Amino acid sequence: MKLLHIDSSVLGPHSVSRQVSAAIVDRLRQATPTLDIVYRDLTQTPLAHLSGSHLAAAQGAPAPAELGPDLAASAAVLDEFLAADIVVLGAPMYNFTIPSQLKAWIDRVLVAGKTFKYDANGPQGLAGAKRVIMAISRGGYYGAGTPAASLEHLESYLRGVFGFMGIQNPEFIIADGIQVGPDHREKSLAGALQAATSLQAA
Repeated sequence: MKLLHIDSSVLGPHSVSRQVSAAIVDRLRQATPTLDIVYRDLTQTPLAHLSGSHLAAAQGAPAPAELGPDLAASAAVLDEFLAADIVVLGAPMYNFTIPSQLKAWIDRVLVAGKTFKYDANGPQGLAGAKRVIMAISRGGYYGAGTPAASLEHLESYLRGVFGFMGIQNPEFIIADGIQVGPDHREKSLAGALQAATSLQAA
């Protein structure tokens, strides 16, 4: 059983999403000690954002020599994702959506013929057998019915992306209101960590 653990917060040890994603992985490791875990920190080893050269190379054009290392990194990232049975993703909300580092990673795994395809019935996800658990943190309150709900483009975007790849029931552990005040942060983090500890192992 292989687990891919990804963090995308730029805040290092001060990050709520990192604390919660680590707690999720610890819970799954305790339940399955033989779990093979691969960790990728998207801020420590960032991927370049897509360029015209990337897209041309993907369509078969000769790649410039300087693009070689980045194309190799793309292949490694995609292989990690395809090989994983479980994906644990730590994702904070930045300006109402995902960090740009995480977007760069998504651009490397959302690949036609690998994680989705088109047929006569439209798009078909190819990664539906994976279990995906996401630890997300948001500075305010963006749930359904809140005044800021229309600005929520973190959870909704991730549901859409992974659903497009065939993962219809991703699991979310959410820490909301962490910038509202110290009490809100402490309560929200404690609740998220408790949810991680209580996570179903399989």
